[in-house]
Amino acid sequence: MTITFRPLDPLKDAELLHSWVTHPKAAFWMMQDAGLEDVEREYTQIAADEHHHALLGLHDGVPAFLMEKYDPAHRELVGLYEPRPGDVGMHFLVAPTDRPVHGFTRAVITAVMAHLFADPEVHRVVVEPDVTNTAVHALNEAVGFVPDRKIQKPEKTALLSFCTREQFHQAVPA
Repeated sequence: MTITFRPLDPLKDAELLHSWVTHPKAAFWMMQDAGLEDVEREYTQIAADEHHHALLGLHDGVPAFLMEKYDPAHRELVGLYEPRPGDVGMHFLVAPTDRPVHGFTRAVITAVMAHLFADPEVHRVVVEPDVTNTAVHALNEAVGFVPDRKIQKPEKTALLSFCTREQFHQAVPA
């Protein structure tokens, strides 16, 4: 299994993304009612934002997941915690499928974390999933995240969690 990344093209990839983010399995992505234009607009804004980036994840060359990385000192978590130099925020969404592959989502989050830590400037990854998203909490812990505390964001109550490079490598030996 080969997992690679490419920059998201907000216009070319909008239809595919729309099918993913509006799927019932993507409820925690909070775009269930988004139209195609809403998805194009959201990802065009991200593409133009120096502090937020979206990448398409490919499994054997086929689009299979979405990854967003952001600077938590400027996006998402401003005022909700004290960011450190080298912090990067992350979101990921695995495409819905009728033929799930056992262990695929864990392989995706592992690849996402390895991709983020491939940047020597990144020292710690920050996530803020919904407190009720127990499936992602388990995945996060499997790759080294340690929950810190609940925080209140405008759209949800989130579980702020951190993973250092060392914690990742301890949880997922090379």
